[in-house]
Amino acid sequence: MLKELTWVDYQPVVTDQARKVITGLRKTPKEMHPKYFYDERGSQLFDQICELPEYYPTRTEQAIMDDNIDAIIGRIGDNALLVEYGSGSSLKTRTLLDHLPDLAGYVPIDISKEHLLNSVNDLAIRYPFLNLLPVVADYESAFTIPMPYQPVGHVVAYFPGSTIGNFHPYHAIDFLRSIRSACGQGSHLLIGVDLQKSPQVLQAAYDDSAGVTAAFNLNMLTHLNRELGADFDLNQFEHEAVYNKIHHRIEMHLISQTEQTVWISGQPIQFAAGEVVWTESSYKYTLASFAFLAAQAGYEVAEVWTDANDYFSVQYLTPTGEQV
Repeated sequence: MLKELTWVDYQPVVTDQARKVITGLRKTPKEMHPKYFYDERGSQLFDQICELPEYYPTRTEQAIMDDNIDAIIGRIGDNALLVEYGSGSSLKTRTLLDHLPDLAGYVPIDISKEHLLNSVNDLAIRYPFLNLLPVVADYESAFTIPMPYQPVGHVVAYFPGSTIGNFHPYHAIDFLRSIRSACGQGSHLLIGVDLQKSPQVLQAAYDDSAGVTAAFNLNMLTHLNRELGADFDLNQFEHEAVYNKIHHRIEMHLISQTEQTVWISGQPIQFAAGEVVWTESSYKYTLASFAFLAAQAGYEVAEVWTDANDYFSVQYLTPTGEQV
């Protein structure tokens, strides 16, 4: 039985979503925001991607967390409010929750209400004494972090995975600033950062042999058909993933297989045969380049943990000038 929870719902208004999607698809090149991957089905597909042998980030980050958990919880400390951006199934978070019995509370934030409900239901059973404060929101939009009744020592934002790479660097700086603004200027940040490596390793991770990533990419169209009354024909689009060596990023595309017109909320969008829709970027950093980016947002890197291959990093950031 799910204990009574306080929910905060900032779910975007459908008309606002439609306007943003149409604006993106009328750009050159066309683009759609990766947040539209994450309806309930999209979240399930992403969980499957995380289990694929080609997809190194999840298992590598989890190994880093497991190997360095004492140092990580030492950084977080007692009576912290843990605020997770894009919580999804909260699987990685459980490593922290298992070792932080004195948390003041846990605030999981996710845009998919259904997926968040399922996750919080599981967490409430697994951690019956944990103060859960779930928030349904697009974490790039303005919202207020709910605070627990008990005293909070300090706030630690948690942004696992390689999701910071989905932002173009100048947007990543703005996003990190928004985290500091929402969580408080003295808040800390525990973040996953994917590192530069062989293009072959990257290509395989985003274009797996089982086709799960392709299904994930195409599911965006199913999501828009349902939520915005669009009429995308998934058979007329194909998944593509390419590595851009100049910008050190993976680019995911959907390619129109024919000349066609798609209607979204009563508005026509024209596609040429072979036209590309840019659905996601995933930037890969060096430790130095990410430290430089974090500094532009008012953070400094207090500690970094990596794997033996230097494929991935977990980093603990504090406000610039704070004693660490």
